[in-house]
Amino acid sequence: MSTERPVQVLIVGASGVFGSRLARLAARERGVQVTLGGRRREPLDALAATLGRCGVALLDRDHVTAAELGDFDLVIDSAGPFQGSRTNLIEQCIAARIDYADLADGREFVGSIGRFDAAARRAGIAVMAGASSIPALSHAVLDDLTKGWRRIDSIRVGIFPGNRAPRGRSVVEAILSYVGRPVRVFRGGGWSAVPGWQLQGRVDCGSAGQRWASVCDTPEQDLLVARYQPTRSAEFVAGLELPVLHLGLWLLSFAVRWGWIGSLRPWSAALLWVAQRLRRLGSDRGAMVVAAEGRDALGEAAAGKWTLDATTNLGPLVPVIPALALIRRRRDGWTPEPGAYPCSGILTLGELEDVLDELGIAYSTVPARPTLRAAA
Repeated sequence: MSTERPVQVLIVGASGVFGSRLARLAARERGVQVTLGGRRREPLDALAATLGRCGVALLDRDHVTAAELGDFDLVIDSAGPFQGSRTNLIEQCIAARIDYADLADGREFVGSIGRFDAAARRAGIAVMAGASSIPALSHAVLDDLTKGWRRIDSIRVGIFPGNRAPRGRSVVEAILSYVGRPVRVFRGGGWSAVPGWQLQGRVDCGSAGQRWASVCDTPEQDLLVARYQPTRSAEFVAGLELPVLHLGLWLLSFAVRWGWIGSLRPWSAALLWVAQRLRRLGSDRGAMVVAAEGRDALGEAAAGKWTLDATTNLGPLVPVIPALALIRRRRDGWTPEPGAYPCSGILTLGELEDVLDELGIAYSTVPARPTLRAAA
């Protein structure tokens, strides 16, 4: 029997849509001791009872202190929404010298994570934002798709959940925070502003079929441009499976675009109620698409596409896979580079696809091939 101390992981927001899924996966890992963190004891105790050997910590991420974080090796924030989120948990992790990661998708939150870099370096710990579908998974895919390319011209990343996927209030609030409001996008080789949730046509999601897509406000656009320096465009889009919901939200966006209201976010509860009433009309099939075009090592026009197909309601597991991979690395003795940075270029596609395989989530890659659309 091993006498090695298990890696101590605190999952904040552990009773939420994504936190609970991460907790279930992490609790099965050898050499990992999970503590479920959150503000309400009842759901935490209920989850802990199903998992068997997890601790419970009542805490509020906006008010927790370094002393309360104790001797954890890694804290993962899955609470959300991260649009307008406070940073107390990060500050307290730095004070307690504990590595931190999150599932953040807030553009400002992730984009400004570098402001903690100096303090994190002094503390000798890592602050990693966006250990989720974006940018951790999407960038691992792009690194693999475009390996050896001389130039990248265009990138498109899209996420398309199945209609029966569970929806949390924080997820709905995150989307509504930017619907109809100006969103900076990189098109035609430069930056411009378009309304959030502006229609982008339909996207081929492979086995999941064609899905409507709209502009989203995420850190991905900024990070894609900074890391891959595309000459033409870098897009992140998302789509709801049911056209009535997707197009209905697009129509509602005009109330914000025309200045009738400031934001749809105050209506999150009502819109979530409507979506829940229509949940049975869709499927449990989610998809993710990552595509790139450019010039390969020989200077020839090239394109590559990676598609994820999550059936039987496995889609909600995808956003927590990078965080699980970080837990595994930490358990196996890996020490992240001190500093504060987005979770980009840290995890490899191979180790993430290993988790996808274990969970039964299908994916496929169309190898780089000539395309007439690539610029000369």
